[in-house]
Amino acid sequence: MLKEQSTIVSGGLKILTEDDKAGCEMVKVTADEPAADKKKLFIESYGCQMNFSDSEIVASVMRNAGFATTSSEDDADLIFLNTCAIRDNAEQKVRNRLKALNTLKKKRPGLLIGVLGCMAERLKAKLLEEEKMVDIVTGPDAYRELPNLVDEAESGQKAVNVLLSREETYADISPIRLNSNGVTAFISIMRGCNNMCSFCVVPFTRGRERSRDPFSIVKEAGDLFDQGYREVTLLGQNVDSYRWKPAEGTAGESVGFAGLLEMVALVHPDLRVRFSTSHPKDITDDVLYTMKKYGNICNYIHLPAQSGNSRILKLMNRTYDREWYLGKIDRIREILGEDCGISHDMISGFCSETEEEHRDSLTLMEYARFDYGYMFSYSERPGSPAAKKVAVDGPDDGKKRRLVEIIDLQQQLSLERNRQAVGKIHKVLVEGPSKRSEEQLQGRNDQNKVVVFPKEHYRKGDYVYVQVTECTAATLIGVAVQEEAVIA
Repeated sequence: MLKEQSTIVSGGLKILTEDDKAGCEMVKVTADEPAADKKKLFIESYGCQMNFSDSEIVASVMRNAGFATTSSEDDADLIFLNTCAIRDNAEQKVRNRLKALNTLKKKRPGLLIGVLGCMAERLKAKLLEEEKMVDIVTGPDAYRELPNLVDEAESGQKAVNVLLSREETYADISPIRLNSNGVTAFISIMRGCNNMCSFCVVPFTRGRERSRDPFSIVKEAGDLFDQGYREVTLLGQNVDSYRWKPAEGTAGESVGFAGLLEMVALVHPDLRVRFSTSHPKDITDDVLYTMKKYGNICNYIHLPAQSGNSRILKLMNRTYDREWYLGKIDRIREILGEDCGISHDMISGFCSETEEEHRDSLTLMEYARFDYGYMFSYSERPGSPAAKKVAVDGPDDGKKRRLVEIIDLQQQLSLERNRQAVGKIHKVLVEGPSKRSEEQLQGRNDQNKVVVFPKEHYRKGDYVYVQVTECTAATLIGVAVQEEAVIA
C-alpha cells in the first residue's frame, strides 16, 4: 500500500491512526499559470502519493484541453477533488468538502465540480445521485476522457466514466508538477494491484497491475534531471512486481524491477532514485544487489509488515508469515548493511487479534529495528474482503491502547537508530528551508531521514555533506563540512 500523505511527524517518526491515515490531508495546486482567455482549473488531492501523481497527469490533460491551473477555488471554472477510498473517514472528508463547495456553486451557477479517483470508482454514479452539486465522476483509468466529460457537463448533462483498464498507464503524458519544490518528483511506473490484502479496497478501485514502458520512465527521469530535479521516487502499489514485456512480435527483452532501477540510476549519477512501495513477498536479491551497485539508489526500503503474528498475517492475506518477513530483514541487512534505512506499516487490533499476537508485532519491531513507521489501529472498510469474510474486530479501546504501545516502541527505536548517525557525515540533498527557521535548510540523507543544518551559502537542490552533531527521534541536526574533508 502506498503511503498516504497525512499528518506526519517529519523525519524519524510517522504516527497515524487508521482514520487519520487515509486522505486526511488535502493538497491544493499552489502555482498559478498565465490564464489569458483560458478557463481555470483548481485541483485538490487526497490520500496516497499515487493520487498526487495522478493529479499531475490530470493537470496535463486539462492543459492540453485549454485550461490553466489556479491556486484559488474562487477563480476556478472547474474544480476537481481527487479522492481516496481506503477509509470511510476519507470519503466523509470529501463529502464535507463538497458541501462547502456547494455554497460557491450556488453563487456561480456555471462552476463545474468533479470527483476523481478511488472514491469515484467505488461509488460511481451514486455520487451524482447523493451529491447534487457533483457534475463529473471519473475513475483513475479515465483521465484522458476528462475534456469530453467536461464538455458533456457544460451542456447540462451529468458525466461519468469509471471504466477500469488493463492497459492504461498514461506513459505518453508528461505530468505538470504541482506543489513542486523543484528538487524531488514522483514517477509512476505501474498502476493497479494484484494483491488481495483483506483489509484493502485498492484492487477494486484501481484495477489489475500493469507496468509502464521502461523507456518512457527513463525519458521522464532524464527530462526531470534536465529541468533541475535531483531526486525521483518510482511509484507503484507494489513496485517489486513491476514487469514489462515488449509487444508480441517486436524486438526487446522483458524488464523487471531490478532492471528498471538500473536503467533509471544510469540516467545520471547526480539523480537520486527512491521507490515505494515494496511487498515483502516480492522484493528480490536482484533488487538489493542493484541498490548496492549504484550509489545514487538510496539505501532505504519501505517494507510494510502490517503484523508480527503469522495467524494474523494469514487473515490479512499477506501471503508471508513472521519468519519470512524476519528473513527478509536479515537479507537486507546482510546485503545493504546495518545502516540501510527500513520503515514499516503496522496495524493494531486487526480482526480477532489477541494480546499475545499483539506482542508478536512488538517483538518483530524490536528485531527489525525500524527507523520509522506508519502506525494505525484497524477499522473495518466496507467492501473489503475482511468486512465480508473475517471475524468481527475487537473494541476500540483495546486497539487504541495497543496502538499507543506500538507508537511508544517506535519512538524508542527511531531515537536509537538516529543516535547511531551522530558523529557521522551524511550526503544531504537540500529540499528547502527548514520548517522552523529560514536560516536553516533541510533535506534528506540516503536513509530518507530529515537533516537540518545552518543555511550558510547553500541552496535548494545542492548536495551538501553534513556532520550530524545531535538528533531527536524525528530529525538529524548538524553542520555542513567540506567535501574534501569527507574524501580525506
